[in-house]
Amino acid sequence: MNPTLGSGVIPRRTVGVLAAGLLTLSVNAAPLTRDNGAAVGDNQNSQTAGANGPVLLQDVQLIQKLQRFDRERIPERVVHARGTGAHGTFTATNDLSDLSKAKVFTVGQVTPVFVRFSAVVHGNHSPETLRDPRGFATKFYTADGNWDLVGNNFPTFFIRDAIKFPDMVHAFKPDPRTNLDDDSRRFDFFSHVPEATRTLTELYSNSGTPASYREMDGNSVHAYKLVNAKDEVHYVKFHWKSLQGIKNLDPEQVVQVQGRDYSHMTHDLVTNIYKGNFPKWDLYIQVLNPQDLSKFDFDPLDATKIWPGVAERKVGQMVLNRNPANVFQETEQVAMAPSNVVPGIEPSEDRLLQGRIFAYADTQMYRLGANALQLPINAARTPVNNGNQDGAMNTGASTSGVNYQPSRLQPREEMPSARYSQTALRGSTQQARIQREQNFKQAGDLYRSFNKKERQDLIESFGGSLAGADDESKHIMLSFLYKADPEYGAGVTKVAKGDLERVKALAAKLVD
Repeated sequence: MNPTLGSGVIPRRTVGVLAAGLLTLSVNAAPLTRDNGAAVGDNQNSQTAGANGPVLLQDVQLIQKLQRFDRERIPERVVHARGTGAHGTFTATNDLSDLSKAKVFTVGQVTPVFVRFSAVVHGNHSPETLRDPRGFATKFYTADGNWDLVGNNFPTFFIRDAIKFPDMVHAFKPDPRTNLDDDSRRFDFFSHVPEATRTLTELYSNSGTPASYREMDGNSVHAYKLVNAKDEVHYVKFHWKSLQGIKNLDPEQVVQVQGRDYSHMTHDLVTNIYKGNFPKWDLYIQVLNPQDLSKFDFDPLDATKIWPGVAERKVGQMVLNRNPANVFQETEQVAMAPSNVVPGIEPSEDRLLQGRIFAYADTQMYRLGANALQLPINAARTPVNNGNQDGAMNTGASTSGVNYQPSRLQPREEMPSARYSQTALRGSTQQARIQREQNFKQAGDLYRSFNKKERQDLIESFGGSLAGADDESKHIMLSFLYKADPEYGAGVTKVAKGDLERVKALAAKLVD
């Protein structure tokens, strides 16, 4: 292995050993059957009318195989299509009872988890070396029901309101006329979205090309509410900290790795788990009292912002120790959604999160059907007891005639302890921007946190991409970067072949 490539390249011998280890030899072979359980007499030759005649429609084995083959694909995820999953456990190590009544946070509690890592923009089987945020979604099979913590490796997002989400994704996706990536479309959109400046800085830094899933952090991005047994509410952000350290690929390493292995991140995770080198992450939270939300010069519930200066508190540790037995049944069919919360954990008023609560659950129903949560990978480990019924592919075993509530014949008790917390509101319905935007300061802070080489890699990557934008969009984007940090903006302007004086004039008009 070339040490400069980190863990991105898996030797061919290792891959061969891995493949051999996954295959098992069955001495007593079981009979081959059709889907109805009937034995198959010949799976090598179709039934025909004589030696030279046409194939017969009555050949059920042939017809069933072709029918099933034609239907193997389900709708691909619109985003996060390229994914890799693993099973493991989460162990709570620190007392959180002052913040939440959720059992998953009880000290010593061991909770099974399934994690799906992913790229965001590009389709399934796209190269894992492409510059992209990475999804980091964890399904906790808790004693209170399933909780999904659906986040990314970046701590912030590009937009703050879910109404922009389809537009943002469309801008990132290939041109619908040519199916080719086009930077000019992307920057045409983002030149109207100054709040994206910090996350775009993260994207075009080397954090946009991680060396492996094991060697990256994860973040909830959004703020959530934790509610304790006294119904006291605190706002929190969740952060996974990799115990393997952080390792990214620089632009030269990206080219080298992609030339050898376009699935380098999947190979790395699968191989290390197979070898018993189980990756670990510590889970931390940042905590704010509700009255503290107004003390910042930005809106803490804005998904484009981090919470600088807010202390972190350790919650527990996650270990991934088992690869999926079947990638489609587990990694592809897992249905992660931020709407899957349990008592003691609630969504905040974050505008982007509020939209994701609906959109993620809805897209899983579209992909997998109304009974997606009955699939083994999605099923709760606690009893499910409600009047939801029927729908395609329902595998439930309900025998009750009471499919409603309330009922004296079969009472289903409502739990007062599971009620949502109360939030005081004021004002009128409206459609308006948030009041404390501060679009550029944190982007400048991020740039200045990089070392000299990291800054230069960022400038070259961002400038090279921005050079293809139309003239007006390019200079507006450059003014955002200059407002964040003059050195940053000037460097990207030079690479993108922009007019620095024009950039300075545009930046002078921006308010942060």
